[in-house]
Amino acid sequence: MLQLQNISVTQYRNYLHRQFNFQNNIVGICGANGAGKTNLLDAIYYLSFSKSYFTRSDASNVHHASQGFRIEGNYLLKNNTANITCILRENNKKEFLYNLEEYKKLSEHIGKIPCVMIAPDDVELITGGSELRRRFIDVMLSQTNNDYLQYLITYNNLLQQRNSLLKQYAASNILDDTLFSILTEQLSKYGMLIFEIRTAFLDLFLPIVIKHYNHIAATENDKLSCNYLSQLQQDTMLNLLNKSLQSDMFLQRTNTGIHKDDIEILMDDNKFKADASQGQRKSLLFALKLAEWQILQQHKGFPPILLLDDVFEKLDADRMHNLMQMVSIDHAQIFITDTHKDRLEKQLLSLNKQFEIIEL
Repeated sequence: MLQLQNISVTQYRNYLHRQFNFQNNIVGICGANGAGKTNLLDAIYYLSFSKSYFTRSDASNVHHASQGFRIEGNYLLKNNTANITCILRENNKKEFLYNLEEYKKLSEHIGKIPCVMIAPDDVELITGGSELRRRFIDVMLSQTNNDYLQYLITYNNLLQQRNSLLKQYAASNILDDTLFSILTEQLSKYGMLIFEIRTAFLDLFLPIVIKHYNHIAATENDKLSCNYLSQLQQDTMLNLLNKSLQSDMFLQRTNTGIHKDDIEILMDDNKFKADASQGQRKSLLFALKLAEWQILQQHKGFPPILLLDDVFEKLDADRMHNLMQMVSIDHAQIFITDTHKDRLEKQLLSLNKQFEIIEL
């Protein structure tokens, strides 16, 4: 099992210093907008991923007029205790420690404390560009397959180097053919490895998404379908790169590869994001996230921590009830925020499980 027992946050976002202790697996957090509900969830997320869910810059997470921050959490993990500490120093140097031992590479921590977050703006996963869906796939696979994470890091480094050479060629009309050829072959190698892992994973994952969607929406009439789209389904990546060489040189970037992958979502054979109602979009978002939660649970042997931020808004009572029933299984730790204590308490009481509510 996995349980966060307590967390302390110092100079993180709107918290100067605060400690929270958790006695139950179901934790409600209520308070007015701006009270720090989302920031508390983000601190929990940070200890799983060594970064914020909402911002890319660590400096933007530092409490106003302060320098640096510290987040520390104590967990029960498979009957053992685990202490995770993140310190951002005044000089912006970050230290990330597991049981007081500092990581040499932050990527070594990913997957040790599995976590899934659902926030209001996540609906962009449905309506936004393909890069958001690729990132969603990458976060899932990085928590279950350490080789995948290393392949992805290598691929992105190679892609950056190849694109840099293309820009240099556009500026000078001189290309280091030997280096460019090596980068192209290596990019193809790691692209194919990533493609194969994504293909096998999404063959299992996408049917689970459809199943969860039908349950949350309480209908199968929407005729939802989800498909993995990749240029590599048509040809090898090396062939694709060779075919697009002239285009790459003209545009000064690599235009083919797994960095163009997407998930196609259709409803009755029409594009989902164009035809779906707000309720249908919310249902699909929760279906995607719950499928991620289920896959992680199967892989790890215990449920990941689930963070639900302001999910009651714009979701009708029936869909909300269906969602809560699906996630409130034994040993699953859930943190859920809401601005209305009465609404939060009513939903948690309906689960017939022990819970606690923290008021901010």
